[in-house]
Amino acid sequence: MSLVQLSPRVEELKRVLEAFVESECIPAEEEYRKALGSGAQRWKRVPPVIEKLKVRARELGLWNLFLPKEYKEGAGLSNYEYAVLCEIMGRSPVIAPEACNCSAPDTGNMEVFAKYGTAEQKHKWLTPLLNGEIRSAFAMTEPAVASSDATNICTRIVRSGAGYRVTGRKWWISGAGHPKCAVFITMGKTDTAAKKHLQQSIVVVPADAPGVTVVRPLTVFGYDDAPHGHCEVVFDDVWVPAENLILGEGRGFEVIQGRLGPGRIHHCMRSLGMAERALELMVSRVQSRSTFGRAIVEHGVVLDYIAKSRMDLESARMLVLRAADMIDKVGAKNALKEIAMAKVVVPNVALAILDRAIQMFGAGGVGQDTPLAEFWAGLRTLRIADGPDEVHTRQIAQLEIRQQNARLAKKSKL
Repeated sequence: MSLVQLSPRVEELKRVLEAFVESECIPAEEEYRKALGSGAQRWKRVPPVIEKLKVRARELGLWNLFLPKEYKEGAGLSNYEYAVLCEIMGRSPVIAPEACNCSAPDTGNMEVFAKYGTAEQKHKWLTPLLNGEIRSAFAMTEPAVASSDATNICTRIVRSGAGYRVTGRKWWISGAGHPKCAVFITMGKTDTAAKKHLQQSIVVVPADAPGVTVVRPLTVFGYDDAPHGHCEVVFDDVWVPAENLILGEGRGFEVIQGRLGPGRIHHCMRSLGMAERALELMVSRVQSRSTFGRAIVEHGVVLDYIAKSRMDLESARMLVLRAADMIDKVGAKNALKEIAMAKVVVPNVALAILDRAIQMFGAGGVGQDTPLAEFWAGLRTLRIADGPDEVHTRQIAQLEIRQQNARLAKKSKL
């Protein structure tokens, strides 16, 4: 469903993408998992099926749909139009986004290079990322500090001759385990004496630079999310040339805010795709099983689960589409409240739907025979990733108070 009429081109992309996800991506999920193997092997290979699907997505015109139309490297879509398509990819979150070269953290990193990168940075990193030849990671979160407040980040980026030396320990760095991960977009402090939000800078660190060590993969409720993973990474006196700095010293917050706004909407839309698939599985399940002499679907509580799930889904979708529309019309900086509301509401709605679906599957819902448990694990992390609920809720309240006070002040002058 959409708030506004989609163009014929986007309607056609939607039709093609739906067919691709349902007929090719979802059926490939089991093959993909089996091809990963076990143990250390899971981090050394990319299942061949994903490469086949990437070729297929390019043939279908489903490649790099995420990059907004203001970038010449993109597909020419608005954030609103992409939001509609991104939800469809979320139905097969492990396969479809990567097959279409629209998976995090690469999408956010590509937008950083497209928006802030120099010609040399674009040539070296953006082009191969857009071509799907390499993968990337975004290194911000640290184990030693509460990283939900990014001013706490203590990795140092220190000037050294014609470049910078990067020293610090990061963790939960998504994508760092992938065998094709070639670059880290890394946040650290260049000037600890500067104003609070001008101490941080962003630097590009090649994954093969001396001193970069992927220490270990971290598991999410037992899932390792191989081969990309979420890893602990050490930067031990890593030297990079000065031209690897993004935008300039002290502009780290400017870069990450430009990166995270649209990215949060992408996460939300993929989450709704997972929730839609969970609801479909739940409806199918309760019509195929019986308890206490009647079909499960005939029990009142089950009907309540289904109705509430649909109502919640539609409400959450409207929030996300409004946020995407606001980004298109007034920019991410002026859509902070709408983005934050979507980021808080959607994961919670999707988790509630997943929980109901799991309940209807009973013991089968927590195992590996359905995607429900894996979906739940991923969605639960989203209440923390890209800013925890509490940070966004605080921001929503502050913005609401500010906006209401501004309205009251305006009225008082009439």
